[in-house]
Amino acid sequence: ISKYCTLMAQAMGLNAQECELVALASPLHDIGKIGIPDNILLKPGRYTPDEFEVMKTHSLIGAQILEDSQSPVMQMARTIALTHHERWDGTGYPRGLKGDMIPLVGQICSICDVFDALISKRIYKDAWSLHDAVKIIIAEKGKQFNPALVDKFEQLLPKFIEIAKTHSDSTG
Repeated sequence: ISKYCTLMAQAMGLNAQECELVALASPLHDIGKIGIPDNILLKPGRYTPDEFEVMKTHSLIGAQILEDSQSPVMQMARTIALTHHERWDGTGYPRGLKGDMIPLVGQICSICDVFDALISKRIYKDAWSLHDAVKIIIAEKGKQFNPALVDKFEQLLPKFIEIAKTHSDSTG
């Protein structure tokens, strides 16, 4: 996810220092999952509504783990952990932030995390094809994702695909 996030951060005009922070901080986006019970985290099928509510707490747990650090990397990691499941339309979690209320680094990590998750095999699903993953990202423009980020994603798609083919375990 780090390479996708760095590419997107550069394309969105973050300076070199901010891009370096994104590169170092973005791999910690799901650190809060260490607080999720294994019977939920490792479940091979769909979550029940109650299990999903527990899973959603990983954003808050991650933020709590990272909150006391004065390190710029850990501060950015906290922001990303807390906001990478917020949605542009305000229907995300944990706080239901909407639009530009969501820090740009959280927005960047969100679109990159979804793309990576879709094209990667998980315990609960097979990897999607690159074509289908791209269709989902585009369909979520203005809903889950900032329209400007989706536009950048489309412009950068050849580079995203190159990263996917080089760094992913399995891509369709």
